[in-house]
Amino acid sequence: MEIAITGSNGLIGRALTTALHAEGHRVRRVVRSGPGGPDELAWDPAAGTIDAARLAGVGAVVHLAGESIAEKRWTDEQKQKIRESRTSGTTLIARTVAELEPRPQVLLSASAIGWYGDRGDTELTEESPPGEGFLPEVVQAWEASTAPAAGAGVRTVMLRTGIVLTAGGGALAKQLPLFKLGLGGRLGSGRQWIPWISLDDEVGAMVHLLTADLAGPVNLTGPEPVTNAEFTKTLGRVLGRPTLLPVPKFGPALLLGRELAEDLLYSSAKVLPRRLQESGYTFRHPTLEAALRSALAS
Repeated sequence: MEIAITGSNGLIGRALTTALHAEGHRVRRVVRSGPGGPDELAWDPAAGTIDAARLAGVGAVVHLAGESIAEKRWTDEQKQKIRESRTSGTTLIARTVAELEPRPQVLLSASAIGWYGDRGDTELTEESPPGEGFLPEVVQAWEASTAPAAGAGVRTVMLRTGIVLTAGGGALAKQLPLFKLGLGGRLGSGRQWIPWISLDDEVGAMVHLLTADLAGPVNLTGPEPVTNAEFTKTLGRVLGRPTLLPVPKFGPALLLGRELAEDLLYSSAKVLPRRLQESGYTFRHPTLEAALRSALAS
């Protein structure tokens, strides 16, 4: 199958591209810098332009591009940038997919567990309603932007991804230096739930969803969510380091800003991958310890 990918230079996009090539698929990379090879095509989501002619004939589109939520403090300007990077790019992809002849069989579009917001100990599945606040509002608008593709009959899946565990980037990579020094600790009370997934399973689930008979939101999280305290203890055990010092709230708030720190580090979401499991996907790393050991061995 020929598969077009936006965000192919990102952490997940690179891993997905490698996995698809290994299975014999051909990947067309949708890039902003201008096509540099026969398997690349240009797009500019801010300008609303894409080389649709070079998308013709693809069997699937995987849309992963978007502004990181954690790179900068959440000023009004940055919030708008985050929102626009998700809705404008997704709308462009969805409309283009809807107008292609022949149309792709499937659109996998990035989303996030931010849909659920801060929900305490409530178990959350794809049927759970959205939470309240900035991130739930962004994710609702983000997912709604896929409507043109779904309305045109393209099987459309929204990938509600949790924290992807890899030493190569993301949240885990930022934590490792302190934990390796024995200075890692729980955040606040440590009772907040963390929806995690290994990079192998994030990619494996997307490959599975290219052909699985699923549409709509799908939670890409591990089958055993853990609290922050449990995560901290497990990471310390895998590294062979103590995790005795709790991190006071004022530290992350000073570094990231209060709102971003609260939503990123202290929000609780006990998310379960119900639809993914019911579709027959088998996790390669079903436990946090297995996921961390795999991430740190790679």
